Parts: sequence; structure tokens; C-alpha cells
Amino acid sequence: MTLTLRPSQALRLWHDVTLDLVRDGEQDLSARQTAILLTIYLEAPPHTVRGLAAKLGVTKPAITRALDTMGKMELVSRRRDEVDRRNVIVQRTVKGALYVERLGDLVVARTRDLPR
Repeated sequence: MTLTLRPSQALRLWHDVTLDLVRDGEQDLSARQTAILLTIYLEAPPHTVRGLAAKLGVTKPAITRALDTMGKMELVSRRRDEVDRRNVIVQRTVKGALYVERLGDLVVARTRDLPR
């Protein structure tokens, strides 16, 4: 089944999900951090700082700053690539997987609330 949204419905969905995330009392993520997190969890690994920067069209320092914050929140972890020590591998965590799952659940729940 394909769901077709009008622009106003899509914006309402985005608003309502974002509002839920802000209200939940947890530290909220920026749009950049959310894009990075979803890339890590929705696309097949491995993920590197260099690869994420290229994929998102931002600098490696911007990715590193976002990963620093998400690492403190235990949503991702990093380690040096043993084959090529210049690369930093970004890994998923259980806490991060639960966060992404909850985000998906919020989107589904809020989609059901949209006026038809």
C-alpha cells in the first residue's frame, strides 16, 4: 500500500514527530545528526567518517562533531579500521537501534493520526 501525502500533511507529520521527540525529555538530535544516524542504521555497513561526509555532502569535521555528540548519547560508536588506520569505522549500538526503532514507531503512529 502506498501512502500519498499532500505537502501540508507531510509537513504536519514532520512537525508532529519532531514535537514528540522534543517533548520526550531525551536529548534531541539536530537535523544533521538525525540524517547521519538514519544513514548508519538504514544503509548497509561499513560506515566511515569519510564515507558519511561524502554521502551527506558535508565536511569530515562536521561528521566528527555530530558523532561526538551521538557517541556521548551511546547511539553510535567509533573505532579505527584495522586494515587502514586512516579510516574511522562508525558502528551501530543497541541504544541507537532502539532510538531509530522508536523514531519509526512515532512516524507510523503519527501517520495514522493524519486527517484523510
